[in-house]
Amino acid sequence: MSGIRKAFILGAGLGTRLRPLTETLPKPLVPVWNRPLITYALDHLIADLGIEAFAINTHHCPGAYDTAFPRSIYRERPLLFRHESVLLDTAGGIDNLRDWLPTDEPFLVYNGDILTDLPLASAVAQHRASGDLVTMILRSHGDELRVGFDPERQAVVDLRGVLAPDWPLRFQFTGIYVVSPAFLDHLVPGKVESVVLPMLEVIRKGGRIGGIVIDDGKWSDLGERESYLASLPLLAGGFPRHAEAGKGRVRIAPSARIDPSAEIDGLSSVGAGALIEAGVRLRESVIWPGGIVEAGADLHRVIVRSGMRVSGRQERVDF
Repeated sequence: MSGIRKAFILGAGLGTRLRPLTETLPKPLVPVWNRPLITYALDHLIADLGIEAFAINTHHCPGAYDTAFPRSIYRERPLLFRHESVLLDTAGGIDNLRDWLPTDEPFLVYNGDILTDLPLASAVAQHRASGDLVTMILRSHGDELRVGFDPERQAVVDLRGVLAPDWPLRFQFTGIYVVSPAFLDHLVPGKVESVVLPMLEVIRKGGRIGGIVIDDGKWSDLGERESYLASLPLLAGGFPRHAEAGKGRVRIAPSARIDPSAEIDGLSSVGAGALIEAGVRLRESVIWPGGIVEAGADLHRVIVRSGMRVSGRQERVDF
């Protein structure tokens, strides 16, 4: 389809902003309508670009990936899990995959904690036509407008206010970027660092880091609990758009045990094997597989992890 065959999904972060949800799971595996978050990324990349093989770096709770993908395959595409005993950050993670990454065509990097259906094909087309080392996918609105971008030249001129702090045109980085193999020449083998640093060095030396603004579709960073819960109305509205995302995705798992007297609103989700006892009221809440909500409990914007038990009236808290 796109001529890009491989994608690297960043899955090794500690998920500190999402604790306690990430105490026993890597952030990309938190349940989103009873599917691991990362499966939405996999479906997105298959649907839009026809990606044929994926690499995922691991660090925190690596065994959870083996449980989620016991055959290291997703929809007949191979998954390479590359463990990092010491976190290598984004540039280090890319460098650690040199033996797997293509040498003759671009590849794609995708943050493992985002939920989006923005169209990707135009970014790949621009990247191929421009010859840029990297093409960052940007949004014109967001909570972190930290990328200085010149739309006329389709060029990134600043990141994090380091090179041009007064540049007036600022955009949100989506965590998705197309990378040419030549960019690896700017990475220091074995060095632990953010990919932002070699990008800045390229710009300093007069090289091109490109960008494209794509405001179509929806985009959300699920890195903290409020954004995690904010995904509920999006999902209830049929998001994301790619067809495969609907397969295996259920708001209320068929194996959940729910007393007929329980009241569950249209945004809350209940996982496989969960127990919802008599008189329970759930509003904008997420019950993970195996979670237990005791009789009479009233939960509003509450997340109950697997194996946890909750009772009483609870609001905006995690268990």
